[in-house]
Amino acid sequence: MPKAVKIGVIGAGSATFSLGLVKDLCLTENLTGSHVTFMDIDGDRLEAVTKMAERYTQEIGSNLSFEQTTSREVALADADFVINTAAAQSHYHQVDMRAVYATHGYYYRGPGFGSYYNFNLMLDVARDIERICPDAWLIQSGNPVFDGCTLMTRETSIKVCGLCHGHYGYYHIARTLGLDIDRIDFQAPGVNHCIWMTHFIYDGEDAYPLIDKWIEEEGPTYWESHVAEGTHDIQLSRGTVHQYRLYGLFPIGDSPRLGNWWYHTDIDTKKWWFGEPFGGPDTHIARPVHVENLEKRLNQIREASEDPAAKMTELFGTEKTREQQVPIINALTNNVEGQFQVNVQNNGAIEGVDDDVVVEVPAIINSKGIQPIQVGRLPKKIMLEQLLPMILNMEHGLEAYRTGDKSMLLWEALNSGQTRSYKQAFGALEDILQQPGNEDANDHFRYPWPTGHESVYLEE
Repeated sequence: MPKAVKIGVIGAGSATFSLGLVKDLCLTENLTGSHVTFMDIDGDRLEAVTKMAERYTQEIGSNLSFEQTTSREVALADADFVINTAAAQSHYHQVDMRAVYATHGYYYRGPGFGSYYNFNLMLDVARDIERICPDAWLIQSGNPVFDGCTLMTRETSIKVCGLCHGHYGYYHIARTLGLDIDRIDFQAPGVNHCIWMTHFIYDGEDAYPLIDKWIEEEGPTYWESHVAEGTHDIQLSRGTVHQYRLYGLFPIGDSPRLGNWWYHTDIDTKKWWFGEPFGGPDTHIARPVHVENLEKRLNQIREASEDPAAKMTELFGTEKTREQQVPIINALTNNVEGQFQVNVQNNGAIEGVDDDVVVEVPAIINSKGIQPIQVGRLPKKIMLEQLLPMILNMEHGLEAYRTGDKSMLLWEALNSGQTRSYKQAFGALEDILQQPGNEDANDHFRYPWPTGHESVYLEE
């Protein structure tokens, strides 16, 4: 018999995500009668989301129930599933930090303190789950999925499943090639934001030759004429295809944007590799557009929540989203088996990767749990030049976070492709840590030498 669940959503002020979750729950009969607790520190957003969720549910004839709270403990009480979408620092704070980078000669990204604040938030949530609802599944839906899920699974005993949209990049390839997505079988293992399409099958046949044909016949024209439909429209960009030519497998989703330094030296270089008008999502042009679109959607949601005549079903539709959270909840709860793309501890799924590293792999999910598919070993060149360096960078970041060793932050800055001198990296790191809003990070990280000693390395 179908079973209802109790779900706590942390960071529920992410309105588009929260209301997509509500829609999927409403359209999943097995989860009828479920209860959702929305938690956020922004009371205005929280109220708007809850009102709209209640109205959508009423319009569609579902019997979901809701409550809202600013208390994480209340949201976690008796939860079967916890979905964490929260981020610790705002987009606007990140803009301020990028301005500091620029004064030291770095474009868009520069020296920093990793994911210090998000790590704190993730561990706080995970430890609260361990204490309040230890049998619940945490579905981590906010970045950094790779680093954060590895940290939480090592530091706590809770059950963690990380999710990301990136693997849907193969949809863009399929649409461009004119292929029916429902007839495609694909596989793209790796770690989050570094996944590689090992299988691209159409009607039982290898479809990689179709990609090669498109590159040969249409690629050059596409790269010269294509105008990105959105800030993240890079799946068939010159830079992505270049990485495919380097490694023999297509990098999928967000993976191409984290390619090596030569793709990212300045805005003109980024546009060359990732196309007009944005140069990919990580530029001073793209990010404001992305944030503006989020704010427009939020304002639309606020206005609709205050308009009693607005129809929520017209605003959000009545078709399920392609998000995996609700189908996974249904699979684990009601044994509706499916295959999903998840981020879980490796435990042998990818050869050559430590078992306690969280990897992104396909998995069969049912009431027995999450069972990762053993995908074997990725090509050695990808392992040596992409996957293992990504894992080492993650381990380096976690060790810096754990120890508070500031010299590890400096080491990372010195190894940036944009760094030209020791003094440049040192100065940028100091200024970032002293930026308003970064006080806790500044207190946490210390050099492993006497205070003031670093000055001897800065003399001309």
